[in-house]
Amino acid sequence: MSLAWTPRQRTSAAISFAALAVGLALSGCTLPGHPKPGPEVVRPEAVLTFEPLYRQNCAACHGADGQNGSATDLANPEYQALIDDANLRDITANGQKGSLMPGFGVSGGGMLTDAQIDVLVHGMRERWGKQNVLAGLNAPPYKAVHPGDPSHGQAVYSAGCARCHGAQGQKPGPAGSILEGAFLSIVSPQTLRSTVITGRPDIGQPDWRGDIPGRALTDTEVTDLVAWITAQRPPAPGRPYPNDSQTSELPGNHQPRPNRAPPADGKK
Repeated sequence: MSLAWTPRQRTSAAISFAALAVGLALSGCTLPGHPKPGPEVVRPEAVLTFEPLYRQNCAACHGADGQNGSATDLANPEYQALIDDANLRDITANGQKGSLMPGFGVSGGGMLTDAQIDVLVHGMRERWGKQNVLAGLNAPPYKAVHPGDPSHGQAVYSAGCARCHGAQGQKPGPAGSILEGAFLSIVSPQTLRSTVITGRPDIGQPDWRGDIPGRALTDTEVTDLVAWITAQRPPAPGRPYPNDSQTSELPGNHQPRPNRAPPADGKK
């Protein structure tokens, strides 16, 4: 029996396949395995809207709406007025030295592109910034212009901070201690300065005008206060006692041998 197709059979099969293809096209069907148009997964670097970028990179520490988080209140208009675009962008991209704030830009070891960092900075300004919120108030500048005097800073702390945070070496006040070693090990002097100046309205902490009754803190007082608080940081935060003994033996170094009592029979 021959399995070869006759010319008429080949023509009929070709017409049938062509009709099937036209029917599929007209019905909008796609062949199995062919991707359909729709919500494809966007490449990470292609995300250029504020909401998903902020939610994925910032909200865990700064709060879903820029406030009520463990880190700086970004939704505080005074903070947005105090820090300029260059510093806000630098912290977002490269992190804050001496704190837990990491760098999210590629330049700081993160994953966000320059364009995505720009989206975050612009979004924060647009949502939480207010024009002229510090105008005419003579607020201290964002960065200190001279080294602080810790000895004077202690007096500023006693006058403006101790009633809420507790005096040095005493029981913490109602707002909690800011002199605890573990806290000081994860907060930078610049974060302390920014918080003293702009406050934390989300948790009820006043700005530089509300620490001492009847007057605002001066720039020098803020600088000295931060210097004194920073000086309270222990050399080894988290350790209940200093560890001066070696934990490894390097070439040329010898570990101290423990003192052991001689055996009762006098043999070594």
